[in-house]
Amino acid sequence: MTGFDARGTDATMTIPHSRRRSAAPRALLALLGSAALTSPVAAQPAATPAPVLESEEAFVHKLPAASPHWSYIRGGFDSGGTRIFNGDTGKMLGMINTSKWSDLGLDPTGKFHYVSETIWTKVLRGTRQDLVAVYDPVTLDLVAEIPMPGRLLIGSRINNFVISDDGKTGYIYNLSPASSVNVVDFAKRKFVQTVELPGCASLLPNPGVGFSALCGDGTLATVALSGKTPTVTHTAPFFSATNDPIFDNFAYNRGTSEATFVSYTGLIYQAKIAATPVVAAPWSIQAAAGLRVGETKPLDINWLPGGRQPMALHRATGRLYVLMHKGEYWSHKDPGTEIWVVDLAARKVVRRVPLKKPAENIEVTQDDKPLLFINGDEDATRVLDATSYEQKFDIEHAGGGLIAVAGAR
Repeated sequence: MTGFDARGTDATMTIPHSRRRSAAPRALLALLGSAALTSPVAAQPAATPAPVLESEEAFVHKLPAASPHWSYIRGGFDSGGTRIFNGDTGKMLGMINTSKWSDLGLDPTGKFHYVSETIWTKVLRGTRQDLVAVYDPVTLDLVAEIPMPGRLLIGSRINNFVISDDGKTGYIYNLSPASSVNVVDFAKRKFVQTVELPGCASLLPNPGVGFSALCGDGTLATVALSGKTPTVTHTAPFFSATNDPIFDNFAYNRGTSEATFVSYTGLIYQAKIAATPVVAAPWSIQAAAGLRVGETKPLDINWLPGGRQPMALHRATGRLYVLMHKGEYWSHKDPGTEIWVVDLAARKVVRRVPLKKPAENIEVTQDDKPLLFINGDEDATRVLDATSYEQKFDIEHAGGGLIAVAGAR
C-alpha cells in the first residue's frame, strides 16, 4: 500500500496478513452501507390504533305480543324448562323456568304464565315447597309465588293443572295420598281451598260451576264451588277403566265447553260440560276411516291411537288430529306413525297423513291458518302446515315433552 510518512515522503507500509483478511469484509460492509443509504426505504405500515372499549350495559330482552303460532314445548324426561318457539320461523324465542316435574298453565287472557310445582330447598331433599309460580309473559321474569298445602302429583299430564276460562282461578291436582284438587285465586294470588276428590283426576274447567274430572269408576265428576261447601256430583259410568280406558290427555274446547275423549281401542266420546254434563254415545275412529273397529282381544293387530299427548283439537273447524299406529290392545304408549284427521261433526276420517318419524305428542294452533307441532323421544319438534301437511321446520333439540299453544286449553 502506498502512502505518506510523517515527513511527507512517499513510503511503503506493509499490512500484516491477519489485517488484510479482515479489511475486505469491512470494505464490503462499507459499500453495502452506502448502497443502503442511497436505495429507497420501504414504507412502514401505520400503527393500528388501540381499540376503544365500550362499557357493558345489562338489559332484558322483551318478547313481542304472543302469536297464535307460538308453541310452548317441555324439555321431556331428560331436561327441564319450557321452550317457546315461533312456528313461522322455527326460531326459539325464550324459555320459561319450569322444573322437571312441574305443570305449565297458560292464562287464557294472555296476562301471565303459571307453573304449579313442588320444589325442595336442597334440590331433592330438605324443606318441601308446593306453590304456583307466576311469570311475566313479556320478560319471563318471576312475578309472584303462591304457596299451597299438599303434595302435588306432577309430570306429563296436560290436565293436571287447568285454568278457568276467565283466567281468574286455577285448579291443581294433588295426590297426598288421596286424590284432591287445590283451588287458587289468581286475581288475589292466594290459595283458597282443597277439595277432596277420591278416585278422580284429569281436570277440565266447568264455566260458572267450578271444574270437572275423569274418575276411575268410569264417571265424570263435577265440583260446584258456588256455595260455602263444595258439592260433588257424578254422571253415570260411560267407559270402563278396566276394559277400555280413556287417554287422560284429552281435548277441551273452551268456545263450546265440550270435551273430546279417545279410548285405547279408538272409541271417541264427546261430552257437553255443564252443571250436569251430558256424554254422547261413542263411535269408532277406525269405522270412521272405513276400517273394522278396534278390539281388546290379544294379538289382534289394528290401527290404534297412541302416545303421551295423542290428540289435538282445532276448535273453529272441529278437526281432531289423532296419532295412530299399528299394534295390539295395550300398545297405547306406542308413538303414532300416522296422523288421522277426523271431522267430528261428520264423524269421518277425512285424511291420513304418514309421518317420516313416529311422534308421541301433537298440538295444533287455533288460528285460521293452523300449524301442527309434533315431537317424540328424538328431542326434535316438527312443524307442519295443518292444511297441506307440508313440513315447514324440523327443530333440533327443541325438547320431546308435552306441547301447548295459546288458546288450545
